[in-house]
Amino acid sequence: MAKASPDPRDYFLPYQVRWLQDRSRRKIQRKSRRIGWTYSQSYEDVRDCVEKPGLPVWFSSADESAAKEWILYCEQWAKIFKAAGAILSIGVEVLDEKTGVQALVIRLKNGSRLMGLSSNPTAFRSKGGKVVLDEFDWHKDQRAMYAAAKPCVTWGYDLRIGSTYRSDSGLYHQFIRDAEKAIAEGRQPVFSLHSTDIFQAVEQGLLDKIFGRPTTAAEREQWLQEEREACGDENIWLQEYCCIPVDENVAFLPWELILPCEDEKAGIPDLAGTGPFYVGMDIGRRRDLTIIWVDEQVGYILWTREVVRMKGASFAQQDAELDRIFDHYRPKRICIDQTGMGEKPVEDAKRRYGEYVVEGVGFTANVKQELAFALRRKYEDRQVRAPMDRDIRNAHHTVKKTTTVAGNIRFDADRTDQGHADEFWAHALAVHAAGDALIEAAVAGVDPEFDTYRSGRAGSFRSMYSRMH
Repeated sequence: MAKASPDPRDYFLPYQVRWLQDRSRRKIQRKSRRIGWTYSQSYEDVRDCVEKPGLPVWFSSADESAAKEWILYCEQWAKIFKAAGAILSIGVEVLDEKTGVQALVIRLKNGSRLMGLSSNPTAFRSKGGKVVLDEFDWHKDQRAMYAAAKPCVTWGYDLRIGSTYRSDSGLYHQFIRDAEKAIAEGRQPVFSLHSTDIFQAVEQGLLDKIFGRPTTAAEREQWLQEEREACGDENIWLQEYCCIPVDENVAFLPWELILPCEDEKAGIPDLAGTGPFYVGMDIGRRRDLTIIWVDEQVGYILWTREVVRMKGASFAQQDAELDRIFDHYRPKRICIDQTGMGEKPVEDAKRRYGEYVVEGVGFTANVKQELAFALRRKYEDRQVRAPMDRDIRNAHHTVKKTTTVAGNIRFDADRTDQGHADEFWAHALAVHAAGDALIEAAVAGVDPEFDTYRSGRAGSFRSMYSRMH
C-alpha cells in the first residue's frame, strides 16, 4: 500500500502548488528563470509514478544538464514518497541501440520509470507515456521535437510544457497565444495556461526562500531592482524574468518604451474628465478589427479613456458606435482611416459631426511613416498613458519597420486572429488628432505629473513593469 502523497504545501510556494493541483491532461507554464519549475514538476512526475504503477515519464530539456537536475530531484521525491515509490535502480540506459539514444533512468519497484532524455527529437520516436518538455522555447527545432513527442501521449497520458521565452515567434509562443485567445473567448483552452513572472514569484515567497527568512516589502523591491540592473540589458530582464518575449531587431516600439507608459487607470471611461478629447478610428470589415481609440488631454499627457474593438461589425454598427463616442465625449477632432473602404465612413462622419471635426487620413507610405514616428515620439517622451492590456501591448509591439531596396521605409505587422496591429494605428490616429495641443500645453505651463515621469521617478518599479495575466 503506497503512502499518501506528501502535502505539496509543505514544500512549495503558492504558484507551484497551483500547478501541482491542476490535474489537467495538458498544461503549459510561461515562467521566469529560477523559480523552481523543474523542482515542482519532478514532484508531480514522481507522484504520478506512485499513483499509476507502470507509468513511463519522458523528460526532455534544451540541454542535458537540466535532465540530470530533474533526475536528482526525482530521486529525492522518490525517497520521500517511500513504499511504491521506492527506487529499484538509477543509471544510464541505452533506449535504442541503432541510434545510440540514451537516458538517465530511475526505475521504481512498482514498474514506473522516470527517464531524462537529451533534446534530440529522435529520442521520443516509438515511445509512449507522460511527456515533459522543459524550456521548450529553447529547443533547436520546436516543431520537430513536438512532432516526435506529441504522439507519445495519444493513449491518455499527460503532457507538460514549461519555458521562459526565447522570442516572440515559434510553436511555444503559438500555444500561449491560442490559450489566451480561448480564455478571452470563454472557451476551454487546449493547454491549461499558467504564468509566473519574477514579480509574482517574489510576492509569493521566492525571496523568503532565497534569504531563508521572511523579507520586507522594501527588501523585495530593492532585490528586484538590483536583479534588473545586474542584467545589463533590458531585453534580458524582460524575457528571462518578466515573461515578455523580445524581438527587438524589428520591433518599432520596443518593450522598454511601451511598458513605462502603461497605467492601470488608462482605458477606463468612468475616469474621463472634461477633456479635450481626441479620437482615432482604424476601419476594418472582414479580416481586420475596427478600433476606436479615445484620448483625453490632461496637461500634456494623452490619457487613453476608451478603446472600442469591433470584429465583423457592419458599417451601420460602426457608425452607431462612433455616434455613441461622439455624444459621450464631444471630441475636438476625429481622425479616421480613409483608405479603401474608409471613404464612405469618412464622408458620413463629416456630414454628422462637421467638416472641421472629422479628418480623413489616407494611409500612404509617407503618411504611415509620419503617424508611426509621431506615436513613437509620444512614447519616448512618455506623453501617453495606455491600458495595461495584453492585446493592446502586443499590437503596438508587433509593428515592424523595414527598409526596402530602394531605401523606402515600410511599416507592417503579421495578421493574426487578434487583428493587424489595428490598435497601433488607431492610437496613432488619435495622437494625430491631438496635433500640436500638447506643445501648446507645454508652452502654457508645467505639468508636474509629466515632469515626474520624465525624470524616471513615477510610481514604483513594480507598477511600471506590471502586466496582466
